[in-house]
Amino acid sequence: MTRRQQGKYPNEVRRRTVRLVLEHRDEYASEWAAITSIAAKSGMTAETLRKWVRQAEVDEGRRPGVTSEESVRVRELQRENRELRRANEMAISTGGRNELCEFLQWCHIAECLARATVEAALDPA
Repeated sequence: MTRRQQGKYPNEVRRRTVRLVLEHRDEYASEWAAITSIAAKSGMTAETLRKWVRQAEVDEGRRPGVTSEESVRVRELQRENRELRRANEMAISTGGRNELCEFLQWCHIAECLARATVEAALDPA
């Protein structure tokens, strides 16, 4: 993972601060108090840490939402779909009719997979 994809904080810092919040939130008046205290000690904003805690809860199945894995898969399918569309446009512009049919089939398959993945990720059941 590149530095740009990773963000400002390494994954280990993210995991450690989220774990601290989850383990010590009962020692504070509220979860927000725990988040602000731990965020200040870790050198980040409370809102950043709050988002990480919420995503960790989604990933663990304790809160509804789209997991990190599902988000990555949707982005991969969207990228693949864009590439197939681009290839399809190139086939059309070069006049390749047999290739056009094959690219259209792949494009349709990728669209269906992406749509199904997004719908499944957003389905609260």
